[in-house]
Amino acid sequence: MGFLPISKQDMEAQGIEQPDFVYVIGDAYVDHPSFGHAIISRVLEAHGYSVGIISQPDWKDENSITVFGRPRLGFLVTGGNMDSMVNHYFVSGKRRPTDAYTPGGVMGKRPEHATVVYGNLIRKVYKDIPIVIGGIEASLRRLAHYDYWSDSFKRSILLDSQADLLSYGMGEKSVVAIAEALDSGIAVRDITFIPGTVWRTKDISGIVDGITLPSYEEMKAEPKRYAESFQIQYQNTDPFTGKALIEAYPNGIYAVQNPPQPPLSMQEMDDVYDLPYMRTYHPSYEAAGGVPAISEIKFSLVSNRGCFGGCNFCALTFHQGRTVQVRSHESILREAGLMIEDPDFKGYIHDVGGPTANFRHPSCQKQLTKGVCKDRQCLFPAPCPNLEADHSDYLALLRKLRALPGVKKVFIRSGIRFDYLLADSDDTFFRELAEHHISGQLKVAPEHISDAVLTRMGKPKKAVYEAFVKKYNRLNEKLGKKQFLVPYLMSSHPGSTLKEAIELTEYLRDLGYMPEQVQDFYPTPSTVSTVMYYTGIDPRNGKKVYVCRNPHEKAMQRALIQYRNPNNYELVKEALIKGGREDLIGFDKKCLIRPRKGKDRPNSTERPKKKTIRNVHKKKERKSQ
Repeated sequence: MGFLPISKQDMEAQGIEQPDFVYVIGDAYVDHPSFGHAIISRVLEAHGYSVGIISQPDWKDENSITVFGRPRLGFLVTGGNMDSMVNHYFVSGKRRPTDAYTPGGVMGKRPEHATVVYGNLIRKVYKDIPIVIGGIEASLRRLAHYDYWSDSFKRSILLDSQADLLSYGMGEKSVVAIAEALDSGIAVRDITFIPGTVWRTKDISGIVDGITLPSYEEMKAEPKRYAESFQIQYQNTDPFTGKALIEAYPNGIYAVQNPPQPPLSMQEMDDVYDLPYMRTYHPSYEAAGGVPAISEIKFSLVSNRGCFGGCNFCALTFHQGRTVQVRSHESILREAGLMIEDPDFKGYIHDVGGPTANFRHPSCQKQLTKGVCKDRQCLFPAPCPNLEADHSDYLALLRKLRALPGVKKVFIRSGIRFDYLLADSDDTFFRELAEHHISGQLKVAPEHISDAVLTRMGKPKKAVYEAFVKKYNRLNEKLGKKQFLVPYLMSSHPGSTLKEAIELTEYLRDLGYMPEQVQDFYPTPSTVSTVMYYTGIDPRNGKKVYVCRNPHEKAMQRALIQYRNPNNYELVKEALIKGGREDLIGFDKKCLIRPRKGKDRPNSTERPKKKTIRNVHKKKERKSQ
């Protein structure tokens, strides 16, 4: 077994006269199960279909997608493991300097809105070929959506890409069903029955028990209608209870979203991850220095997918769903064995996890037969009484991995949901996490400490995080370890005014901590938070919410979190003045910044009188920074 063909010569060498599918991808070709294109290709191959890979074609050259000629069944298209716009731009709009999914980290090898561009390029050359789009970019734009980068409301990507079908979610089941339908001779326009797909039509008379959403024109004219539509979509992301969703467009066109595919069983998950991946990038990239993204995942293990955490700024609900799916211990141990045999393996497994590392089973047994609740979350605003908080299976898996010959240390780098950890009455996992699976510091994501903002985020209250911190410190003290917490924090999320931003800054001051990195809220398609950002309405309850859209105010909120950085001084000062907190400018120990020479000196008995004293203050300031 080797790599899939990337050229006609490869195809001929493998005895393929005409590929069943040609897969156009926005990433470099990496044959590893952490890359969506590798999973989809290998799953199709396991079902008897041949696939040729066209990686990062020149979208300005029609010949770049004719490498294999016309495929027998159709083209598959994905923008890549990462949304192409997020891949290109920081939230500030500044262009990113490198692309970890491209050979040598070179930026600019994929177009903006890659799925749309690739789809139109194929349609220009092959007028009647079936085109199926998928991946994260297509999945989160499957219906009308707000596009942050153009600050506009866009149509379903299915229409803009000129594709025939869209496979949303993880796609293993739907892509095989599509392949079998095409192979049986069914015209692509008649493939309207597969779960996990979106299709277009002018005739919706045959749709049974569907829900008609506000039309594209209605939502474009009145953003409130989009908030209403999104809430309906959010309530129909479960395969057990989800309905078909119908979205109308001008000229009598409809985009129809079928209910999601059922979650994969443990055996199905094992089957996917046990396929014969080469587990690295294609050797043709070696001269360019390889593909940087491989370093993050080469010695990491995926143990689960799906997440019932329900963070509003995360699109996992729309892409992987809320039902947690897991691999067996045996499958994970087999993959670990392959890693150990790699000559580059130094004894360290970098991660064992998924979207949330410590989720190894559905939140409750009801989900497996009746689906997730439409009107409540598993962990927010407090853990559901039906929540099964149990880390025993995950703990058993980690112990087995630690015991493997050649393994020195097993780390956990995926997010740990700390409120779920606290909900478990058995502290065994928490203790072993601190004892065996942390490399000096544990990264967690409280995101904020203002309960007003946390409510908009769908995150637990500040008191829950503080309880976790106390317990973590207590466990480390008992173990005789000096291990720290690194909190991920987010600025300018909907609901955060300067008041809440300053509240977070005061918390950091009292903690004596200034984060090296801060994530400014990034409005990406298909999240509750992005709907708030665009509409100014919380779709969960229809109430208005404050939204920080002004770039300068966003800069102030971000600067407040790193208030000790001298480069942020003017922004912090302006924020404190505008926020009515000039009391935080001065020489008291509670102050965030000190007045600079000749400017904004407060009338205070603590004001230095002599130059020598001022110099002392400056030295102390430099030291604290």
